[in-house]
Amino acid sequence: MSDADLIKLYSGRILELAADIPLTDRLPAPQATIKKRSPLCGSTVTVDLVIDAGHISEFGQDVKACALGQAAASIIGANIIGRSHAEVETARDQLKSMLKDGGPVPDAPFDGLEALLPARDFKNRHASILLTLEATAEAMAEAENAACA
Repeated sequence: MSDADLIKLYSGRILELAADIPLTDRLPAPQATIKKRSPLCGSTVTVDLVIDAGHISEFGQDVKACALGQAAASIIGANIIGRSHAEVETARDQLKSMLKDGGPVPDAPFDGLEALLPARDFKNRHASILLTLEATAEAMAEAENAACA
């Protein structure tokens, strides 16, 4: 990776987002907790959540990731409250498509993930960027299954 590539990848916007991740307190009584790890880089994200009427009412995340994973967690954390399982899965799938297939930026309210467009060319970073949405979708499924049991 050249110096120019690194500068493009770690833009000021990415670093600003990474430095200001919302909802970083773990929840005292989550309905579900999921920890996801990227085997390639070792980034980890733990998500706690509470669902009320099918939507996220409480959310906490512990993010130990590269600046790109942190930036994604920041954008997601700022927009996750009130989202349904379908909205989270759609955002996850759209982000994956944006990174891996050259697809469009995810729909609002996750359109801020556009800041991660420069990471398309860095496949070794994709897993870290996807961790928070993957963990959130899995946690929502777990909480919904527990509620039905």
